[in-house]
Formats: sequence, C-alpha cells, structure tokens
Amino acid sequence: MFERVLIANRGEIACRVIRTCRRLGIRTIAVYSEADADAQHVRLADEAWPIGGPRPADSYLRTDAILDVARRSGAQAIHPGYGFLSENTAFARACADAGIAFIGPRPESIDAMGSKAAAKALMEKHTVPLVPGYHGDNQDTDFLAEQARRTGFPLMIKAAAGGGGKGMRIVRAEKEFADALASAQREAANAFGDTRVILERYVEHPRHIEFQVFGDTHGNVIHLNERECSAQRRYQKVLEETPSPFLTPERRAAMGAAAVAAALAVDYVGAGTVEFIVGQDGEFFFMEMNTRLQVEHPVTEETLGLDLVEWQLRVAAGEPLPLRQEDIRAHGHAIEVRLYAEDPEQNFLPGSGKLLRLRLPERSRHVRIDGGVIEGDTVTIFYDPMIAKLIVYGADRPQALQRLRDALMTCEIAGPKSNIAFLERLTRHPAVVEGRIDTGYLDRHLDEFLAGDTAPAPRMLFAAAVAALLHDEGVTATAARYGADPFSPWARADAWRVGHAGKRIVALSLREQRYEIEAHGHDGDYRLRHGDAECHVTGARHDGETLSARFDGEAQRLPLRADAQRVLVHDADGHRHAFTRAEAFAWASKEGAGGNQIVAPMPGRIVLVRAKPGDQVEEGQELLVMEAMKMELALKAPRAGTVDSIGAAQGDFVEADAVLVRFAT
Repeated sequence: MFERVLIANRGEIACRVIRTCRRLGIRTIAVYSEADADAQHVRLADEAWPIGGPRPADSYLRTDAILDVARRSGAQAIHPGYGFLSENTAFARACADAGIAFIGPRPESIDAMGSKAAAKALMEKHTVPLVPGYHGDNQDTDFLAEQARRTGFPLMIKAAAGGGGKGMRIVRAEKEFADALASAQREAANAFGDTRVILERYVEHPRHIEFQVFGDTHGNVIHLNERECSAQRRYQKVLEETPSPFLTPERRAAMGAAAVAAALAVDYVGAGTVEFIVGQDGEFFFMEMNTRLQVEHPVTEETLGLDLVEWQLRVAAGEPLPLRQEDIRAHGHAIEVRLYAEDPEQNFLPGSGKLLRLRLPERSRHVRIDGGVIEGDTVTIFYDPMIAKLIVYGADRPQALQRLRDALMTCEIAGPKSNIAFLERLTRHPAVVEGRIDTGYLDRHLDEFLAGDTAPAPRMLFAAAVAALLHDEGVTATAARYGADPFSPWARADAWRVGHAGKRIVALSLREQRYEIEAHGHDGDYRLRHGDAECHVTGARHDGETLSARFDGEAQRLPLRADAQRVLVHDADGHRHAFTRAEAFAWASKEGAGGNQIVAPMPGRIVLVRAKPGDQVEEGQELLVMEAMKMELALKAPRAGTVDSIGAAQGDFVEADAVLVRFAT
C-alpha cells in the first residue's frame, strides 16, 4: 500500500479521500489555488502545497505544477478526485512517465471512454445498444447540420469530451440547431478545452440509470449495482438513489452484464460508471462511461457497506478486487442530494460569498455528510458552488425518504442563497415519492418545486413573530441579571411604559417582502395582529429547536429556530419559511433602474455580446451571454426598446451588479 498520496483536487472530494487515507495510515498531500489557501482540504491534509492562481486553468488543471509538487513532496500516487484532471489522458500518462501511480484507469481506457464519440464507436463494435445519432470525427458545421437532419428532431447535442451537463443542448427544430451548436461548443471549450460534439436522437421521458463498475490489474471486473439519477435539472443530477425503484431483477441483471462488458472492452482498472438511458418500456441504451469516481458514489457505499476510495487505493497498488460478483449483497435504500449555493427562484443562479451560518444534521448510522466547507468559509466564484452532500440510509425507500426530509429540515445556510427549500419540496413531491420521475420532469414542472411569490400563512407569520419575541425577551432577561436592578420593569423586553401596556412591532422579511406584526404581551402570552389577521397566543415556549404554543386555543408544535437575525420555521406540511428579521421602523428599498438596464447577476466573464448601441430589441431578446461557475447565463432584454450603451466587451471579467446594458429612456 502507498505511504504518501497527493490529492489533485479540492473541496468535498479532496476531504473525502483524505479521510480514507487517514484511516489507512496514508499521509496525504493537498494542493491548493490562491482562492483555496484557507480551504478545509488544506487544513485536513498532512501537508499542502500552492499550485497557482484561482482560475482552474491556472491551478487545478496545471499538470506541470501538480507533478512538480508530487516529485518534491515524495508522493507515490495521485488521486485525481472527480472533475479537473480526473479523466485527462495526458495527465494519467504523465503520472506513469514520472513513475507516480495514477489512482484511476489506464490512459488507454480513459482515451477510449473519455470521448463520448470514441466510446460509442467502441460499444457499437461490442453490440451494446446505442441511441441513433452521429459520433464521428467530422466537426464541420454544415456537415453536423446535415447529420442532424438525418438523425431527426428532437435531438441532443453533447460535448464529446464532457459530462456533468456541460455542453448539452436539446434541439427540437432544425432552425434552432445552429445557435444551439455554437452555444454547446463554447460551453464545451470552456469546461473541457474541446469543442467536439456528438448528436443523438433525444429519447422522450427517459430515466438515467448508471452502474458502478470496478476492475483490477488481474483481469477482474464486477459491478456494484445501479444508481438511479433521473431527478435532474438541465442535465445536472439533483437526487441519486439506489436501488432504482424502476428496475426489475431481470433488467438489473441485463444492465449489469452490459456494464461489465463495456468495462471489459477497454481492460478497465479502478472505479468507473457506465451510464444508460432507459426508456419507459425498459429498453436501455449506452450513454457514456465516466472513468472516475462519481459524486454520488456514497449511496453505493451505504447499501453495500464498502469504502470505494479504499478500493481505488488497493487496486492502484496492484491488489485484486476485495470481492467477487457473487459476494455483492445490497441492503436497504440510500439517497443523496447536493446542497448548493444557488438561487432556485432565479433560475438556479450560482451563488458565492461567506457562509455566515452552516448548520447540517448530526452524523449518525443513517445520516452522512460529505462536505468541504464549514461555517465561516467562502464559496468562491471560481469553482462549483456545492456546499455538501447529504446522504441518508433506510431499511426501504419510504424510510430513506422520510429520513431525508427530517435531515433537510435541520439544514440552515445563511450568506449565499441555497437550494435547501427546493430539495425539501422535491422530497415531498408525488412524482418523487412514487418513483415515477424522468430526466426532464423537473424542467417541465419546475414551478411545482419553487416557492414562487405566495405569501406565508398568517399562522406562520405569528409563529415567527412569537419566536422573535421570546428570543428578544430572553436576551434582555439575561442582560438584566447582570444589571443594577434585574427586577425593574425597564429591564424587560415587552415595551413596558409608565401608564400603559407597550406595543411592539416585529418586522420580518421573506423573499424581499416586508411583514410587520403588532404585538402586545410578554413571556409567551401575546396578542398579535398583521393586517386584518389577529391571533391570541398563549403558553408559547421555544427550546431552541421547536416552538410549542396555543394559537387561539389550538395547540401546535412547529420545528423552529430563531436568533437576532433570522427565524426558520416549517409549517405542518413541512414547507420551509426562512424569515430575515428587519428593523421595525426602517426598510431600504431595493428598487433600482427597473427595466432600463441589465446588470451582472454575479461575477463572471462575458463570452458573447449580441447587441450594440442603437439596436432596437424586443423583450426577452438575448443581448449578452455570461460565463460563471462553469455555466453559461443568457442575459435578456427586460423590455422592448433601444440600446443606449453596452458596458462590457467579449472576454471582459465583470463584477456582480455591474451595469452591462443601458436602455434609452
């Protein structure tokens, strides 16, 4: 076994590899960019070395810098994690040339499977079912347009070297093809440094089911069962689980055999994933093979009781697979979701900023957290904005789903916006509960998973106000105990005044809407009013996690947390309401220039400018394309009008809220 391993990655996966290495007594060497100098993987590793600037191209994608650190630090092996250089043939070959073990497949296997086009050609030779389409070398635009016509619409454009939803577009009509192709190629070039694409007939309402495979240097290849990843938004996996609620034992056996055959075709060594598109009738087609460990590997680990990173290390050290195919026995059900710094209400715009609060569920036999940040860390603009992975295990799917709901209820993120509320709605949606979701379901029914502009019910406002009142009274009482006269009525937080009972205003905001609740009373007994709604609250108590009270005589317990800045409460249906506390007599307007300008929604780089001063544009017309967090964002005209000025050129890096387009008034 290795004694010193370098991890050529960052964030959650770097921390994950470090934990296994530490358990096995292996010293770990981290590398970090300027943006990650204080990152958790740097703190957890036995030693850490700088490798360059914050942009991936200047650090985590620099083969020369990483290999230099490996030599200087005495690393015997390099674990690439996922993303970055994990599926880079040149990097794997450079490791071998340097006499350093690459913890992954052989370069030839990466080369064969790393390109979607090459992989499909190989699978075609081995009679693995393929979706009709084009996966050749000719990338001439006119030729691709002709192949698109032959394939038929709707079709899918995919980056040949890609994954993770980057460089993918659905084209439903021939007239959309040219723009979609150009956009996919730009995104592919930015994400993978390769503009090549493949074309496939788009299978309507498919499921996405993948099989974990593992091979060793002794010629053994097995599969470790499937993971269903059909809950997706714009080709990004949102929820992953095993076993699939869709597969019969017969389908599982057939797909598992096909996955093993695909791996054997390239003499596969290490961890890999064979991905299939599965039609509603159960017919399956090879999609691609990822020659690395997947983000969602923990669900496989939880149902099999294995550590796949340990398997990777042992296989890379020349050991045979620890188990045979007949030894693989799954138990229970596991589900994973990813907590992201993103705003679902703004088209899942990636976020950045300091994590002012990060509260995650306690780890247990049934709840696992794989994370790479802690409270106080900063989510930067340069990398994927994932905060943590939440994995739950249950005896069966209903129990696992309930444990996931319970775990999400305890999550709280302050600073950048997050997708927690979206995930909570997802886990309660009938399509998910009944296991009938397909890869396009979220995009087709997105409104069902978003909070929208619906105002909170008065009961939720009153509950939040009560929690705020109890919190303030508790703080004041604590301070009074150390004052000159702790029993003075002036030392209370109930707005007591000489000659009359006090009135307090509790101001709360939710999704930029202000709510004022008028309150009379103290110590858990209050009369509350908001607009025309009134409520008499008695016996209110808050233990830090739960509010119990009688609302107009009706007893209720609500999961709730409160402090001086915010109140987080879940209603009886499990819906999350994250209120921010506001000043009672001040409210800063966020109204800006309205529809007279377009501002950058976040820091990023302008990759395309489609308008110039003087242009007449229509509402919704795409004027600029911005790249941020490895994704393209289309910036569109908020109204019809004349462009007065353009504030950025192609290639410019812009800050959040920078004015990019002004309209004539």
